[in-house]
Amino acid sequence: MAEADLRFRVLGPVQLVAGGQPVPIGGPGVRGLLAMLALEANRIVALDRIIDALWDHDPPATARTIVHGNVSALRRSLRSVQNPDGEIRIDTAAPGYRLVVSPERIDVYRARRLLEAARGRPPGERVELLAEASALWEGPSLVGVPDGLRAPELADLRLAVRGELMDAQLALGKHTEVITELSQVVRDDPLAERSVGQLMRALYFTGRRADALQAYRRTARFAVETLGIGPGPELHDLHDRILNDELVPSTELSTRRAAPRAGAPAQLPSTVPVLVGRTADLGWLDEQLARSGEGGGAVAVVTGTAGIGKSALVVSWAHRVSPRFPDGVLFAALRGFSPEDEPLTPDAALAQFLRGLGVTPAEIPGPAEERIALYRSLLAERTVLVVLDDARDADQVRPLLPPGSRSMAVVTSRSRLDGLAVSHVAKARVLGTLPSHDAVQVIEELSGPGDYDLNRALANLCGHLPLALRVAGARLAASPQWTVSDLVGELANERTRLAGFDFGTETSVRAAFDASYRELAPAVAATARVLGTVVGESISPQLTALLAGLTSTEARRHLRALAAHHLLTETSKDVFAPHDDLVRLYLRELGEVAFGEQERAELLSRTATYYLAVADRARRRLRPVTFPADFTALVSEQDVPPLDSVDAALDWFATNWPNLMAMLESVPPEYAWQLAAVMHDYRVVRPLRGEWRKLVELGMKAAVAAGSETGRGRMLVARCALALTFERPEGSLPDAEEALAIARRTGDESLWRTAEIHACSALIMTRNADEALMRLRPLVDATVQKGELALQVRARTALAYGERYRANYDEAIDQQLASLRIDREFGDDAHAAVSLDNLAGLHLAARRYPEAERYAREAIGVSVSRGFVLREGVTRATLARILRAVGDSAGAREQFTLSVELRERANTPGQVTTRPEPLSGGS
Repeated sequence: MAEADLRFRVLGPVQLVAGGQPVPIGGPGVRGLLAMLALEANRIVALDRIIDALWDHDPPATARTIVHGNVSALRRSLRSVQNPDGEIRIDTAAPGYRLVVSPERIDVYRARRLLEAARGRPPGERVELLAEASALWEGPSLVGVPDGLRAPELADLRLAVRGELMDAQLALGKHTEVITELSQVVRDDPLAERSVGQLMRALYFTGRRADALQAYRRTARFAVETLGIGPGPELHDLHDRILNDELVPSTELSTRRAAPRAGAPAQLPSTVPVLVGRTADLGWLDEQLARSGEGGGAVAVVTGTAGIGKSALVVSWAHRVSPRFPDGVLFAALRGFSPEDEPLTPDAALAQFLRGLGVTPAEIPGPAEERIALYRSLLAERTVLVVLDDARDADQVRPLLPPGSRSMAVVTSRSRLDGLAVSHVAKARVLGTLPSHDAVQVIEELSGPGDYDLNRALANLCGHLPLALRVAGARLAASPQWTVSDLVGELANERTRLAGFDFGTETSVRAAFDASYRELAPAVAATARVLGTVVGESISPQLTALLAGLTSTEARRHLRALAAHHLLTETSKDVFAPHDDLVRLYLRELGEVAFGEQERAELLSRTATYYLAVADRARRRLRPVTFPADFTALVSEQDVPPLDSVDAALDWFATNWPNLMAMLESVPPEYAWQLAAVMHDYRVVRPLRGEWRKLVELGMKAAVAAGSETGRGRMLVARCALALTFERPEGSLPDAEEALAIARRTGDESLWRTAEIHACSALIMTRNADEALMRLRPLVDATVQKGELALQVRARTALAYGERYRANYDEAIDQQLASLRIDREFGDDAHAAVSLDNLAGLHLAARRYPEAERYAREAIGVSVSRGFVLREGVTRATLARILRAVGDSAGAREQFTLSVELRERANTPGQVTTRPEPLSGGS
């Protein structure tokens, strides 16, 4: 079936629809998972969040495996209704899953798009668009999902669509047609004041004045009884106008309210023709407007990095809601971060506002206090909107805020303006970059429609930053001889990418970032320049302190200051990353200008030393190590993050893996192979085939470039371990034998014993158990004599496998139990899970089924608790064979299905292992 037929529905029963017909996908759990992925289309939904929602924060012990199974079921459903190469898919992406799909296939996105498109259109067009949006609901949203899954924004969206549709129909004079629907809405929710007002208008203009007044009285009585307050001022005003027969028809009312009162200021600048991808942000501003309508006034602050579209959002919204402010709209460009002009002083802004309010220049007081007093007096009883664009800080804003309870202020700034939250209970909204689909639309609004994939590649190079997207679109529109492919080719070069977004001073991405940088305190700016030399995706306060010569406390303060200016983002506790790729390139330019080549090399060396020391500390927390080199003393303990548990070590590796991989390609070869050897331990504990293979390739390349025999030997062992873990023994034995030869030449006994264990494991996997056992027995004795416990557990594990192939089950069990005792003594959960799984397999082979199942379930418990995905998958296959042996076919099928899903997550696509007895003791 063609992909064009596929649709996702959440506005009603949750369904996957192909060719207009629902596709069977399963029960509430699968439907809930589909709904969460669809609501966050093209974004990662964390596994923990899925579990919390589906089980309402009370999940069973098997929740993770159930979700894995549900994902597999959804993938099968998708494969069944699209071409084999279909682009709609569910990706596994840490820390969860992502549905890759065009948002237009999802009903909620279509509803939002239609609502956005209807704004500002003539009433007839609005009715057509909004009726289409309203028809997307097939009853209450999210029918058929677990009770713990809630999305209140869907109800808000439905109210917004219905409210706009009723307004449009009233504007067309369709009063009779809407009364029935509005009456039902008001019966269901007597406090829905917008709907009550619409019903009152409809009743009044159909000659039912008494019914309109009665509708108000019912709502007023209900509000007093339930909330202790009366209706809001807008509904009260409507009641008075109906009572006095002063209500004009909706079409005339719309026209009258669209124009301000005589002499009222209307200072808004022009707005963008189409505002793309900001429906949720517009909705948030609407919420703040509702707060101001409740009699408390409101101050809304919209913040975000340079070029994110703060001004475009706020000005576009202000134009739409300006009829709600009959006493006018005041606007001031405060130039807080202008690259060319000094910031506008509060005194100058007040003079501008006072002139707009009708005060002659001669009447404007000179002293600042008198200007503020006059300004506040003039606004005290008025309903005005004050838009303050590009504020530098809270002090620049406070004198300009309107005092009236019916007025509202909206402020944009690159700074967070936290002080306004304290002094004026301001609410803040941080704008992010646009989703991929919307980013493409911004480009096409300027340059015209084109190849979607090429435009998406261009949007990615723009970092989905609205300013960069507009510059790219404008360049294409201004120069027809340039194709999208040409521009993608130019911007693909990171060294010149920022220059590609210079399109005049006012539309230069670099100039926008410069303005933010100039506002930094000197010490913070110095830290920003240091960050420009750092390799990787994120940075910690500890590394920042080491590089910038600060304490960790000072470094953390600097990083948070950079985050407050939206140059960095605190992605998780004490983990900071550039706001987007363009900011990262900008910081790199700062570093290259500030530091010479030798200084940058020194900073890179210090970074490599830091990562080598911390990675070594982390791997030793995970397991006893077989690569004995010790780098922990390179950085003192007080200068590294706390790694006081296995979970902390696992989390550190997971967070910093992109940084570590980037270091391998940036540091001198001697550093690189040693870092790769240290990182190898993490991949043994949490195998992920693609990442592990890349690690080994980079480590081997570095060892060869460094001319290090030891390094090459360690990487050969690592490559052998990778092959054995993923049951690809071909080539593993030659690698182990070559490592043995290197160990003999260099006299490296530790490398020799490690390589010998891997060689014997490879022999066993290729069915040469006799030779392996002959070599393993003296090796076990040697590791016992030398007290090399890390090697002993691996040698005993290999020996247990060999004995199993010869059906010596009791001897094999004894060896594996000895290994398990050492695992537990040293807290090596990774190898303990291997030992437990092997014991389950051995007892199964010996037909001791209760013991086999007990060990298998214990191994699964350890794997689940530590996130050992591949090991969990392997052990579930073991458990499946055990359950099949005792006649539990249904349980066996369930476990094997889960096993395949888990192995898919740990392997690259198309390389799912199905062998039942992997040998993966690690190195």
